[in-house]
Amino acid sequence: MPTSPVFLGSYPQTRLRRNRQKPWSRDLVAENHLSPRDLIWPIIVCEGNQRVETIDSMPGVERISVDLLPSRANQAYSLGIRAIAIFPKVLEELKSPEGVECLNPDNLVCRAVREIKKHIPEIGVICDVALDPYTSHGQDGIVQDNNVINDRTVEVLCRQALNQANSGCDVLAPSDMMDGRVRKIRIALDKADFQNLQIMSYAAKFASSYYGPFREAIGSAANLANGDKRTYQVDPRNSQEALRESAFDIDEGADMLIVKPGLPYLDVIKGVKETFSMPTYAYQVSGEYSMIMAASERGWISYSDSLMETLICFKRAGADGIITYGAVEAAKLLNDLL
Repeated sequence: MPTSPVFLGSYPQTRLRRNRQKPWSRDLVAENHLSPRDLIWPIIVCEGNQRVETIDSMPGVERISVDLLPSRANQAYSLGIRAIAIFPKVLEELKSPEGVECLNPDNLVCRAVREIKKHIPEIGVICDVALDPYTSHGQDGIVQDNNVINDRTVEVLCRQALNQANSGCDVLAPSDMMDGRVRKIRIALDKADFQNLQIMSYAAKFASSYYGPFREAIGSAANLANGDKRTYQVDPRNSQEALRESAFDIDEGADMLIVKPGLPYLDVIKGVKETFSMPTYAYQVSGEYSMIMAASERGWISYSDSLMETLICFKRAGADGIITYGAVEAAKLLNDLL
């Protein structure tokens, strides 16, 4: 006799709708749960003082100057969000072919980390390790003969990682997709007495069309107008390759893994979690967020309902947490439910 739960019970003795009749009953039998502690909020910082910049392609998301960060981070923490991720919009005059501004100990990200840690030391701060915000061509690495050079890029990434570590961040998140970068960064951190600094690798980052609004937000879209990132990001047609990428990053010392984008790659999230049993995070990227916002602004869908449904889908697929631009709104909704 089959033992799968699918075959247990029969109508009319068994009625699956019984457990769905009341909100309290639905809560009791819910298989997956979402809390503000599952959320990571990406914040985009810009130069200036008391500066807030809207982003046309990301309604509701703003670039803010470093001096405004503590109040925003404190708001997130008070709602139960325990980690934020910092991304910079670097001034064009500071960009260069090799992205050397990433090594400046007083660059935008380093100042942002110090400001947050000065005022709210208890919140986790995640720093992206990649060159694209700093390069004049918009690629994640050093370009030579129209090709992104892997090993030279990794050398710079290690120096960038140490620079951010010295600023006081808690987690480094290499998003560049260069081969071998996690191992090299781990070795560099350990040698510099940062043995406890965590690495949350973008292990399965796909060459996706969903990144467009974010590239506008950090100012790299125009720089990348004549190029793409298909030589180093994972082909959207491949899921086994994404598992191999994850396996390499685990072997090289990653503490946590990110799958990016999120919703189009639920199968990959599930595969990574079930295969490796590692802390696994979904990144609900800018295009995913902006589609929900655009449809809700036209009245086609409910923003809050669609956001929350999407976030619980990530949990159902196996994600331990979600990086989302809607983190604050989701946390507010979750707190209202408590």
